[in-house]
Amino acid sequence: MRGVSRAMRVTVAAGLIAGSTLLPVAVAGAAPAAAEPTAPVVAPSTPDTEACPYRVSPAPPVDNSEVPPSGQQAPSPLPVPQPPVGGERLAACGVVTPSSTAPVPGGLTSAGWLVADATNGTVVAAKDPHGRYRPASTIKTLLALVALRDLDLDTVVTGTREDYGMEGDSAGIGPGGRYTVRQLLQGLLMVSGNDCANALARELGGYEAAVGKMNDLAHSLGAEDTRAASPSGLDAPGMSTSPYDLALIFRAGLRNPTFRDLISHVDAPFPGYPPLPEVPGDKPHVGYQMQSQNRLLVDGFPGVIGGKTGYTDDARKTYVGAVDRDGRTLVVVQMYGLNEAGDLYWDQSKALLDWGFATPRTASVGTLVDGPASESATTTSPRRSNSGPALAQNVSDEGPSDSGVSYRLVVGGIGTVVVLGLVVAAVRINRRTR
Repeated sequence: MRGVSRAMRVTVAAGLIAGSTLLPVAVAGAAPAAAEPTAPVVAPSTPDTEACPYRVSPAPPVDNSEVPPSGQQAPSPLPVPQPPVGGERLAACGVVTPSSTAPVPGGLTSAGWLVADATNGTVVAAKDPHGRYRPASTIKTLLALVALRDLDLDTVVTGTREDYGMEGDSAGIGPGGRYTVRQLLQGLLMVSGNDCANALARELGGYEAAVGKMNDLAHSLGAEDTRAASPSGLDAPGMSTSPYDLALIFRAGLRNPTFRDLISHVDAPFPGYPPLPEVPGDKPHVGYQMQSQNRLLVDGFPGVIGGKTGYTDDARKTYVGAVDRDGRTLVVVQMYGLNEAGDLYWDQSKALLDWGFATPRTASVGTLVDGPASESATTTSPRRSNSGPALAQNVSDEGPSDSGVSYRLVVGGIGTVVVLGLVVAAVRINRRTR
């Protein structure tokens, strides 16, 4: 049984016996799914970052997702470039706006955010633009750019058990399923499939090779706050980026016609996979119609091009997206935020974009660069992560639900259950926000 075109998308590939009821199954050794609140999390508006608490590193983790594997140490934080990439005003850790513009919208719960004009490269306004935050699944935009550069879109990739068992959001790869790189990229960006990230990383030479290529590309774009530590955005030792860097990466994506197309779809088909041989009587798992997680796109926000959501317990809510109006394309980035009662994260995105389009085209506090920082700036340390596969407990991109109506059942792993010797899949329950 697998995903369908509806708010509750179920990705369960094993553990069903004909006529039985679908229930979560406890598996020996599997981490329990994190309990999620049934109401929006209330967070103080406009977190204070004036003292630059995230200048060097993200906030301390709230779980064990960044504990290095045995015998390894977490990488040191990336050096802080001096002068700041993009202009002196972007060294500020509080809100920075052009003096002639109206006040920014209230109720913004992100510790860091940025609005930039992708058309002319100006940064319109920002808050803690170079603060280091965890990207969560927004880093998948960087993986997508590497895959678009290095892989043939028509190459067929066969799904593996490892893809099938990836934690968190899943497009629905199954063992033996056949997927083109284009379909994997669609699942990566549309439903934030960690299974797709794993499959693409394998095609790029493996986990470490893919992460290395992501970091090399980030550096070539001038994204000096960025260190990818996992292909999917699952929290891992050393992971960081910034609002400024995500804008750089997304702007590079907007220059690629295929990337723009991939992020623009409200829905798209995803293939099925063969019966699981260890499940007696299992039938072929049919394909389904994926639904975008991007509410700006689903709601038809005027001029929306597309975007990428993210959420983990450590990263909180993150988002990067773009809107075009009257020949002007604005990119919005939000990091380390939460829904607030009566003030959803999507509403904050819309407010920032509407505010940005109301500003003059000449309004600017900095510039999105087109390459690495100058040689006179601080040279960054080696960026390749030495961590293994990441751990995370709450990894649905939408985080704590504000709708109270939709759940996701996502594959959490494969375990052994002593019931007639059958092998079943662990089921992860994550509530999604729309």
